[in-house]
Amino acid sequence: MKKKRYVIAGVILLALALICAGMAWQSRSGEKTAGETYERLREDVKETPAPTAEPEEAEPEPEKTVEIPIDFEALQAQNPDIYAWIEIPGTAIDYPVAQREGDNSYYLTHNTDGAEDAAGAIFTEDYNSRTFQDPNTILYGHNMKNGSMFQNLHSYADRSFFDSHREVTVYLPDAVLHYKIFAAYLYDSRHLLQSFDFSDPAVMGNYLSSIQALRSMDANIDTEMELEGTDKILTLSTCYKGQNDKRYLVQAVLESEER
Repeated sequence: MKKKRYVIAGVILLALALICAGMAWQSRSGEKTAGETYERLREDVKETPAPTAEPEEAEPEPEKTVEIPIDFEALQAQNPDIYAWIEIPGTAIDYPVAQREGDNSYYLTHNTDGAEDAAGAIFTEDYNSRTFQDPNTILYGHNMKNGSMFQNLHSYADRSFFDSHREVTVYLPDAVLHYKIFAAYLYDSRHLLQSFDFSDPAVMGNYLSSIQALRSMDANIDTEMELEGTDKILTLSTCYKGQNDKRYLVQAVLESEER
C-alpha cells in the first residue's frame, strides 16, 4: 500500500510541475508577444503624411483644418470604446486610448480587439470624460517587460532622457492636443481622482506646487515651468517593479490645441 501511495504522490507532483511549467511558459510567451496587436493596428489606421507637391499655379488657399493622421472611423467601427490616440516621439508609446463605460478594469486584461491579452490597453477610467478637457486626465498602461505599452515611461527616471523627450501628442477625431512633460516620479497607489478635487483650482494649484517641491533621487521635475490651478494636466500611470503599493507617474501640461 505504501508503494502505491508513493506512486500516486509522484504522479500528482509531476502533474503539478507540468502545470506550473505550462503557466510559466504562457506568462513568458504573453510578455514576449505583448503589444503585437497594436503594431498591426498602427499599420492599418495610422497614416504617414505624404510630401506635398508645389502647385503649378498659385491658387487661393482653402481654409485650413487640422490634419488627423489616425483613421478614427475605422478604429471606432472596430471598437467604439476607442476615442483617442497617444504618441510620445522618441519612445515606443504610440497607442489607441480606450474607455469602457461601467467597467474600469476591463482594459487591464483585454486589448482593443476585445481579446484577453496580458498587455491590456492604454485606457482611462470613466471618472474622466473623453474630451481631455478635465483638470487631470489619467491614462493607465501596463509596464511590459518587452518594452511595450507604458514600459517606456520608466526611461524618464534618467534626467537626460527626461530633458530630451518632453513632447506628448494626443489625437482626437477632431483635434490635436500638444502637451509638455514637467514631472516624472514614483508615487503611492492612491486613486488620484478620488483623492483630490481637481475641479477646484485651489486644490489643483496646491497639488501642482507639491509636485514641483518634490526632492527625491527618483524624481525628475521641471521646477521652472509655471503651472497654475486652471491648467489641464495629463497623467500617465504605470506600475513599478511589481510593487502594488507604488505607481510611476509621468505628467504633462496642455500647451496648445489644434481644432
